[in-house]
Amino acid sequence: MSKSLLLGSIDPTHLGLSLIVAAAASALLYVVVLRPLYNVLFHPLRKYPGPKLWAASRLPYLRNWLSGRGPQEVLALHRRYGDVIRVAPDELSYLRPDAWKEIMGHLPRGVLENEKDPTMFSGFNLLDSLIAAPRDEHGRLRSLLSHGFSAARLRDQQPIIMRYVDLFVERLRDKARADPAGGVNMVLWYNYATFDIIGDLAFGEPFGGLESATLHPWVAVVFQWIKRNAQVVAVRRTIPALADLVDTMLGKPATAQVQEHMGYIKAKLDKRLGTVTERPDFLEENANLLIIAGSETTATALSFATYLLLTHPRVLQRVTEEVLGAFSSEAEITFNSVQSLKYMIAVLDETLRIFPPVPVPVPRVTPPGGRMICGEFIPEKTRVGIWHYSMYHHPGNFALPEEFHPERWLGEDPRFAHDHKEAFEPFSYGARNCLGRNLAYAEMRTILARMLFSFDMRLSPGYERWADGIKIHNLFEKPPLMINLTPRGDQERANLRSRH
Repeated sequence: MSKSLLLGSIDPTHLGLSLIVAAAASALLYVVVLRPLYNVLFHPLRKYPGPKLWAASRLPYLRNWLSGRGPQEVLALHRRYGDVIRVAPDELSYLRPDAWKEIMGHLPRGVLENEKDPTMFSGFNLLDSLIAAPRDEHGRLRSLLSHGFSAARLRDQQPIIMRYVDLFVERLRDKARADPAGGVNMVLWYNYATFDIIGDLAFGEPFGGLESATLHPWVAVVFQWIKRNAQVVAVRRTIPALADLVDTMLGKPATAQVQEHMGYIKAKLDKRLGTVTERPDFLEENANLLIIAGSETTATALSFATYLLLTHPRVLQRVTEEVLGAFSSEAEITFNSVQSLKYMIAVLDETLRIFPPVPVPVPRVTPPGGRMICGEFIPEKTRVGIWHYSMYHHPGNFALPEEFHPERWLGEDPRFAHDHKEAFEPFSYGARNCLGRNLAYAEMRTILARMLFSFDMRLSPGYERWADGIKIHNLFEKPPLMINLTPRGDQERANLRSRH
């Protein structure tokens, strides 16, 4: 039979379909079999311990991230496999205290740093966003913003902040007197206070939460946006081609929320500064960042501190007596005076250890040529991260890590003499640590001291296990925390003060 007759007998349509099926089968074979085998048997990270399924594919990591229980699951893996584990084909997780310096510390100029994972910041303007900018640009942006968070600036801001703290306590006192048996949702009220404070500091006016006892619509959008962004980033790290599709599948309302979010910031900036013509992107990007970082995380810490105190009566009694022993009036509670409350500060640090407001990592990526980390060479383009929650709950770093013991920070209990306190970095580490650390501590100390001075607090029935099962999508998704408040009288304060 001639060659032409052979070719003539082949159906071109059938040939095309056969090629498509063969290509699809080859791609499937590579994705399902060959690539996972390479990741487990031949990848440069193959020597690091961890579950083989996590080493083979990023799908377990994606499931873990989307589950809302990611930090707890990673902690369980560390307890099984060690303090440096492989959690994805190209990603390592560290629980060694020196990892902070090795991964995120300052480096001499000219030495390439471990850059932030670009998949986390694809929606950011890298030239204008403090959180996402490359090293040199970050240094310039930080120098422009840092003066607003200096000790001198914090002193100047105290009257503004205290005005909202006063209003916060006044509104809670009114609610407690109007309905003594009714509970107050402290998750909401702490958010009202912290968002109003940061709104005034950033825009010259509050969000109106304390006055209206409702979340401003923009604030509600922020919480939805944070969760949505966590989901999209998780998909982008695993299957980049699907990230935009998942973003779209979340629906037009999600996109509209982001547009509303940024539009609100621009409108506020325009109102305060006049029409923004110089570097509008810089102002919008960083106002957005500072509002979220300067409000929700502080409210989270206060919510968990309240819960932990009310479930640990011994600690509550000691810290209450400390506050009432230090002050005879609300006016005496200031940014400076609360610094003398050593036990209350230990309460807040222990809260941040057990429930770090940002429990997840912000991974870095090793530079070209790789990098030595904790005494071992790590190949280039490797994601390296520290899960705050896992680091602080690791029994190799802290004794009795699941228990609430503020004494561990005071050096008065020998059980905690060997704790690795250098592992504790709730505001991150190095050149990119949190600019608002001093502001956050000042707010937390002052608000908590005022709560202890002004109210007798009790958990409402049914909230004794409030923290159990809380989901995490970048931040904690906190359900209502209902508290019964009874305003303290002068005689009660005097009685408690006498015990101190």
